[in-house]
Amino acid sequence: MTVNTGNETIWNDLFDRYPSLRVCEGELRAAYGLLYDCYAAGGKLQVCGNGGSAADCEHIVGELMKGFHKKRELPAESPVPADIAAGLQGALPAISLVSQSGLCTAFINDCAPDLVFAQQVYGYCKPGDVLLGLSTSGNSANVAAAARTARALGGKTLAVTGESGGRLALLCDVCVRLPSCDTASIQELTLPVYHTLCALLEDAFFAS
Repeated sequence: MTVNTGNETIWNDLFDRYPSLRVCEGELRAAYGLLYDCYAAGGKLQVCGNGGSAADCEHIVGELMKGFHKKRELPAESPVPADIAAGLQGALPAISLVSQSGLCTAFINDCAPDLVFAQQVYGYCKPGDVLLGLSTSGNSANVAAAARTARALGGKTLAVTGESGGRLALLCDVCVRLPSCDTASIQELTLPVYHTLCALLEDAFFAS
């Protein structure tokens, strides 16, 4: 695990606003370490989930692939033409596996519905990449299959679940078990968790 522990001001802000999350502080810090190491090594993040968690997948990718709190100006030595580079922002590579509607619907219809995310992981995942699975129960079959596939390909696995952890707690390198068994409450806590992780990563990899 990385020695980079992240900006303590950002951590303190999370726990000040959501003191109930103190119970999973160790898991949250481990999640940040996993993601930091991935990006420091040039890897990428893949994210999957169902329903409200699918919407969170899109949100997470949006915060990582463009500026969140910072403008993320491209470095002067960027190979991108200057007129284009001036309008771009630095990115932390992330893919939402719920977004590929053509592929997803074809695979669900023609092949195996529970393997729709695993198919994409098989195509995208390289050693050192991270798969993040969001599941309030921790038992979503398609997310579990994606985690098993990522691990088989040398990827790291991270989950955000309710307090039981479900199957994902046994399949993932890090499982952040949020302190609730209620689906809506878990979803409400999921947003500040991933906002904090995105803010920490942006702070680590991009200058002010």
